[in-house]
Amino acid sequence: MSRLDVHQIPVLNDNYVYLAHCPETGATAVVDPAVAGPVMDAAKAKGWDITHILNTHHHGDHTGGNLEIKQATGCTIVGPRADAARIPGIDVEVGDGDSYTLGNAKAVVYDVPGHTRGHIAFWFEGSDALFCGDTLFAMGCGRLFEGTPAQMVNSLDKFKSLPPETRVFCAHEYTQANGRFALSVEPDNADLVQRVQDVDAARAKNIPTVPSTIGIELATNPFLRADSADLQKTIGMMGKDYVTVFAETRQLKDNF
Repeated sequence: MSRLDVHQIPVLNDNYVYLAHCPETGATAVVDPAVAGPVMDAAKAKGWDITHILNTHHHGDHTGGNLEIKQATGCTIVGPRADAARIPGIDVEVGDGDSYTLGNAKAVVYDVPGHTRGHIAFWFEGSDALFCGDTLFAMGCGRLFEGTPAQMVNSLDKFKSLPPETRVFCAHEYTQANGRFALSVEPDNADLVQRVQDVDAARAKNIPTVPSTIGIELATNPFLRADSADLQKTIGMMGKDYVTVFAETRQLKDNF
């Protein structure tokens, strides 16, 4: 199995688009192209020919470049079976448990509804790479626009079981704001305190804080830590069930 080369492209205000390149075959996927121009420019600069688009969900800041890139390159667009009608130009529909091969690199597809009803994620085990769209962020998770807290907990649980070294290629640079909220609900988490300091230092130099890793998120992300006694005590939910604590944490973040 080939290990993908991943190139990060900042676009719009805070989006990240990714080029995932198989060095053995030359296959190159664009993950969640918000726009076309900067993505095609980046691929040209790398000498990579775009062969695929991988979409995690239908939102325009993840699919806005689909049709222009497809028209220019003839690439294959891969997206969620559960939301195919809202993915511009989709060619291949995938869902939970499916495998999809990019060159010599193989991804497992997860259905991860919550942020949208048809959200998916791509885990390339051989590349230690998870492309999770807006389901999981560094120290955060997506707003529940179309799903329930129970759905989102189930989705995030799929990620929690991945190897801790798995790199989390989420789609936005939200980390600094997420860190401020995380400290407000789990102030005694020493790992979190240190991480927020590191994030602030990185952002002061305009250094991306993404990718993260699953291991780092398990230690510092409140949306993976609804069983934390510190968190439960801080938000007045001691002893409540996991989904109830998660839902309250998400509500607090929405209003933070």
